[in-house]
Amino acid sequence: MLASYMLFMLVYLNELKGMDIKIIVLAKSKEKLEKRVGKLEKYKYISFYASSLESEVCINEDVDYIIHAASLASPDYYGICPVQVLLPNTIGTYLMLQLAADKHVEGFLFFSTGDIYGVVNGKERIMEEDYGYLDPLDIHNCYSESKRMAETMCKAWNYQYNVQTKIARIWHTYSPTMNINKDPRVFSSFVNNIVHKNDITIHSNGKAKRSFCYIADAVAAFFTVLFKGENAEPYNVCNSKEFYSISELALHLVNLYPEWGLNVKYIKRNQDEPYVENSVANSVPPDNRKLIKLGWNPQYDIDTGFKRVVKHFMEVKV
Repeated sequence: MLASYMLFMLVYLNELKGMDIKIIVLAKSKEKLEKRVGKLEKYKYISFYASSLESEVCINEDVDYIIHAASLASPDYYGICPVQVLLPNTIGTYLMLQLAADKHVEGFLFFSTGDIYGVVNGKERIMEEDYGYLDPLDIHNCYSESKRMAETMCKAWNYQYNVQTKIARIWHTYSPTMNINKDPRVFSSFVNNIVHKNDITIHSNGKAKRSFCYIADAVAAFFTVLFKGENAEPYNVCNSKEFYSISELALHLVNLYPEWGLNVKYIKRNQDEPYVENSVANSVPPDNRKLIKLGWNPQYDIDTGFKRVVKHFMEVKV
């Protein structure tokens, strides 16, 4: 979802702003890619390489920037195929960093996650230098631990080979192309409820808090970090102002459409039902001031952003 929006932005700059950007896309499936962006043949400036990032990638073209966003990010996968979750973040990062070193790129952007902080206590805000506890033997930490290793690799390749690495620590991001039928995360499942005009059901006390960033703000942040960020430095990509509990988000969403008469219900989770939300939840917001110092500033609050998302799904009749 995140990488495809960066692709959309680059296509927009070429098609509507007259820029001349060569785009090289690595993906496992050309068919899936074309379902999202259309037939690649119509984009003469896009080259496609089929790759699962499990073996060396040979690109016989000049490369100026690399954006490494390949990852299974949905918690739904963590307890099902943890190996496939961690491989793109470890082996895949190694292969992309080697390519970056070989091509002498001007910038390498790694998509990390706010999950790498673990459980952070005693802080008013989570800043880039804060770190908490993570259990490496909790299978659901296959994602966060592999992202931690990948960040260390970014630092190592910068230190030893002078690769110009930048790290985006991404928090909860929502967009009109979320898979609301399969993504179990609250912001996606809640939108699914709203689109189908169903009450929102919460299977917890609803007190866990998240920051919510709209995709347009996130994409602007990614490019800001790539072009303006310090080498081997992490940046929280989040909207710190839009920090809400799960209950608050649910109430916001149902209140956006009072004419539908929707409610928020609390039902205790069945013990046999798997819990697929992020295994680590912090009660303090992430701090985005380091990113703001680069010139970025979020434009969308949750009401504006989620209205755009719901409008999209209502129009495509998901």
